[in-house]
Amino acid sequence: MTEQIAHEAVRVPFVDLAPGHDVLRADVLDEIGELIDSGAFTNGPQVAEFESAFAAYCGARHCVGLASGLDALRLALIAAGLGPGDEVIVPANTFIATFEAVTQAGGVPVPVDVTEDDYNLDPRLVAQAVGARTRALVPVDLYGQLADMETLRAIADTADAFVVEDACQAHGALRNGARPGSFAHAAAFSFYPAKNLGAFGDAGALITDDDALAAEIRALREHGQSAKYRHRLIGFTARLDTLQAIVLARKLAYLDEWNAERRAAAAYYTAELAGVGDLRLPNVPDGSEPVWHLYVVRTADPEALAAFLRERAIGTGRHYPEPPHLSEAYRHLGYGPGSFPISETLSSEILSLPMYPGIDEQQLEAVVAAIRAYFSGA
Repeated sequence: MTEQIAHEAVRVPFVDLAPGHDVLRADVLDEIGELIDSGAFTNGPQVAEFESAFAAYCGARHCVGLASGLDALRLALIAAGLGPGDEVIVPANTFIATFEAVTQAGGVPVPVDVTEDDYNLDPRLVAQAVGARTRALVPVDLYGQLADMETLRAIADTADAFVVEDACQAHGALRNGARPGSFAHAAAFSFYPAKNLGAFGDAGALITDDDALAAEIRALREHGQSAKYRHRLIGFTARLDTLQAIVLARKLAYLDEWNAERRAAAAYYTAELAGVGDLRLPNVPDGSEPVWHLYVVRTADPEALAAFLRERAIGTGRHYPEPPHLSEAYRHLGYGPGSFPISETLSSEILSLPMYPGIDEQQLEAVVAAIRAYFSGA
């Protein structure tokens, strides 16, 4: 009883950014003070410095800092020449931004179901979905686990299709030793604050080895400029702010350490929750090294389990309870219930457990104890 009371007294937020921010607070505040003095709030030298560091981390020739992950996806498709009516294959199981990028770039999202192995695009179904109007593929590295990019790139090459990897949840992940972007023409990252590498607001980036593509996106991010007040394209305001570049550069030095902490937490969950109730734990294919942006379990009634945990001060999330093809926003695509059975089943069963660098042993024990109590009827 004493152990149960102790666990119930432990608060476990779904995400806690404080442990990571505490270690760099002083340095970041100093640099922000210098930024205020300089006034270089846009296009400050720190932007290029971060771009260089992140490109090196990813093993890419170029990194273009942007205002969000959605900007990275959208501008990559525009730069690739996506036109009206061009089809872009996307996973049915994803955050809606993947669909939005295609629509905003002028294309038509073509959802394809995912595999039970990693909840990412099923290459067999992708090969069947490729058609005469297929212009691009946007695989997603969902929850921090890379899709089978090598196979997907081979399919894309056969169809002469452009590949933009949505790596917005996979900073530092590996599959068969390859990082995001290794088998794509470009890879998009989000630096939303709760991501493995998170800014102090919205931010993103695109990495690529293609010199011409990088130059095109650099122009698109700032009103289509080739030089100041010389506009060769209709562009956007989508640049990375200097403030965010300062934060990201500081955090990049900790990324591998923080990912290791996520992996340790995921290993604990996997060991301690195996065989508990009807839980289905995440699968990790051979050769995959996820970075566990999210630790997502499956259960018949995720809302009931979430409510039970919430009563015990344990936060959870649902990623994602409504597949984009069934949303009101994309009803016009014409896909009804049953169109993508694996993705739709996932949406009804998923629950994300607390996961962040700095989550401690007592908090992990509290989560596991509460889940066991729920399934034991306590």
